[in-house]
Amino acid sequence: MWKEYSDYLYYKLNLDVVDVNHALGKKDSILASGVYSGDHILKSRATIITAGATEIYNNIVYPKTGSNLPCFGMDLMCFFEKKVVVVFDFQHPTPNYDWNNPFMMCNLGEMLDNSPKDIRFFEPGNHFSRYIYVRKCTVDEIPNYLDDFKKYVDVYKELLDVTKPTGEDVTVYRDFDTYMLSLDPVAGYLGSKFGKEFSEHYVKQFLFSYASV
Repeated sequence: MWKEYSDYLYYKLNLDVVDVNHALGKKDSILASGVYSGDHILKSRATIITAGATEIYNNIVYPKTGSNLPCFGMDLMCFFEKKVVVVFDFQHPTPNYDWNNPFMMCNLGEMLDNSPKDIRFFEPGNHFSRYIYVRKCTVDEIPNYLDDFKKYVDVYKELLDVTKPTGEDVTVYRDFDTYMLSLDPVAGYLGSKFGKEFSEHYVKQFLFSYASV
């Protein structure tokens, strides 16, 4: 369902696979996860969950450090045919950091404050940016947002190419992962599908591993 989105991300950012894992859950629920890296990227950690009509793709791209760059995060979530949520954003590791500057205004200025004001869970201004892209739609409407997604990825690629970060100080992402760990409701969902023990380990050791560095 999200293949065109994920394929473009991997292609455009030139991501190489580091590790791939699978886990089977209850009632034919399947979780697949992968870790990728690139020239200016510490890691991209992707999760795909399929369970009946539900198909979720989550990924956060962590750039190498030293250039004060945001991560690129996405939650592409289909719960059933008429309940789909598309989210992607530039997520800065510094709390309450306003990722709005001449580069962004020049390349993506028309998307500033583009999402509905009543969005829940995502908090523009605190790790999430004012460029956060949130759309609710149906399964048939998923392709409608692919061009916008590609534009965001293109801007992120240009940002990496211009700054060329090379640092590997993962402590830069400690506060970011800690915040996401406290905010993200995924642990309960994973627990119901794959068991509490697996869920707690997966969330802390894979999804938000930098919280403990």
